[in-house]
Amino acid sequence: MYNRRKFLLSSLAASIGISLPLGGRPIAASHRRGETFSGPAIISTWKHGMAANAAAWEHLDAGGSVLDAVEAGVKVCEADPNVSSVGLGGFPDSSGEVTLDACIMGPDGDAGAVACLKNILHPVSVARLVMEETPHVMLVGEGALEFALNRGFQKTNLLTPEAKKAWEKWKKNRETGDTLGTGHDTIGMVALDAGGDLAGACTTSGLSYKLPGRVGDSPIVGAGLYVDNEVGAAAATGLGELVMK
Repeated sequence: MYNRRKFLLSSLAASIGISLPLGGRPIAASHRRGETFSGPAIISTWKHGMAANAAAWEHLDAGGSVLDAVEAGVKVCEADPNVSSVGLGGFPDSSGEVTLDACIMGPDGDAGAVACLKNILHPVSVARLVMEETPHVMLVGEGALEFALNRGFQKTNLLTPEAKKAWEKWKKNRETGDTLGTGHDTIGMVALDAGGDLAGACTTSGLSYKLPGRVGDSPIVGAGLYVDNEVGAAAATGLGELVMK
């Protein structure tokens, strides 16, 4: 049987998912061959996902909803300046602007997303409000920013000195025609509560030094994230152009 410590330490994968066998007990996929574990469960991507898992567990332990848990979990990474692929400290696009994409989806099939959002620390929370307070699924660019500001979010300078230094080095060293970087370590999280409800969230600053306006798979429902409460949930991480194909 999985205990929490073992679960947190084994919750890293390039792609993640939780499945619900029809007519059976909820189980969650493990990256260890032949191994499963029963809910509640939280799985996220990459090393920075361990801190996200811990925050999400706190919400589940306190009786919060599974949707609250995934939002709280990925917000940890959004606010961490040491994570160069998400939120604050994320590497900018080729023009030096940090633009963020995020998606969240709950057990009822509703979803919200934002893309090309600037100067907002927690895009996943904006995505949740898109889901809960509008008839839309996605807002982008200036429209997403205006929506966030109207809902009380404050502007934040997301370009840290370290990220700016890396961007300036990239500009100096790039070859003619080279417009892309290699960083794409999105934080994706899917969770299952004790009652069998599922939720997921995905948030990223996107591909390092991307062309301005580029959007990858992370905020796209059915590409970077999908939740079906009767079947399962999955999130993806990697090069968005390949994931969307």
